Amino acid sequence: MLSFPGSLKIYIAIEPLDMRKSFNGLYAAAQEKLNEDPQSGAIFAFTNKRKNRIKLLYYDGTGLWVLAKRLEQGTFSWPQPSSSGQAKLTLTPEALGMLTDGIDLRDGCRRAWYERE
Repeated sequence: MLSFPGSLKIYIAIEPLDMRKSFNGLYAAAQEKLNEDPQSGAIFAFTNKRKNRIKLLYYDGTGLWVLAKRLEQGTFSWPQPSSSGQAKLTLTPEALGMLTDGIDLRDGCRRAWYERE
């Protein structure tokens, strides 16, 4: 389980992203798609179209971190936008932890590891 300080900002990209992107590609996506500064100290979360992979981009003041998780079965319960055209959502650190641990944020319950949307 990942844990982050409560003051940390977390931005979730609504639209899926090509998971072949790494440091530079995720950095550009945070700037261009989310209109945020990747060196602001926030975490930027991206998923693929199938929602079985997630990548996090984080700048700690000295360099960039890229964390990745691939589910062998099932999907992440990716948040949906509240309005059309919305490119990002802001999550709390606790919500990001639940998301990466497989908890469905809509219903507040753990999804079965084999369950698909």
